[in-house]
Amino acid sequence: MTSDIYPSIKHDEKFIGHLVGLKVLIKDTKIASKIYMDGFYGKPFGIKKPERREYNEVLELSLVEALYLVEKGKLSVLNSEGKEMSFDELLNEAYNRIKSFKSLYIIYRDLREKGYVVRSGLKFGSDYSLYRHGPGIEHAPYLIHVYEGDEIIDPIELVRMGRLSHSVKKKFMLGIVRNGIPNYILFKWYKP
Repeated sequence: MTSDIYPSIKHDEKFIGHLVGLKVLIKDTKIASKIYMDGFYGKPFGIKKPERREYNEVLELSLVEALYLVEKGKLSVLNSEGKEMSFDELLNEAYNRIKSFKSLYIIYRDLREKGYVVRSGLKFGSDYSLYRHGPGIEHAPYLIHVYEGDEIIDPIELVRMGRLSHSVKKKFMLGIVRNGIPNYILFKWYKP
């Protein structure tokens, strides 16, 4: 799958991003547009609901997206001093800032490797929204909540998440990471 990440971009190209708070910014707008168009990574700055088209905007990547692109060798992330961060340095930076980051990353990477487009699910009260083809092409059919294997899940939370996903016409999944291995549980409404 690695060679298909950027079909229209030379495979030996590496792009530069700048770590700013909890985001990585791609300032070169032409490169930013290509990254977004070729994989729905990030969000063009100031665009509320981006579609699959070219933008002349800075691209905001989440730390999960940036780490994935660093791992794939497509992105170099510079810290505030302009020093390139290794995969492990960026992972540790993110882990120190975001609770359960490693589990969030494991689920993100696994779903991307399976060919899905994984976007933030924040507006739906979930960790991720999952697409087969991408935003602007289809509505996300799934919402995913990420948990660590030993985490206790409140049954009331399951009902809340199930009702919310049902109200926005999406299927509800749990992504559970146990010993670094991603597992998924898909919920369906049951009518007796």
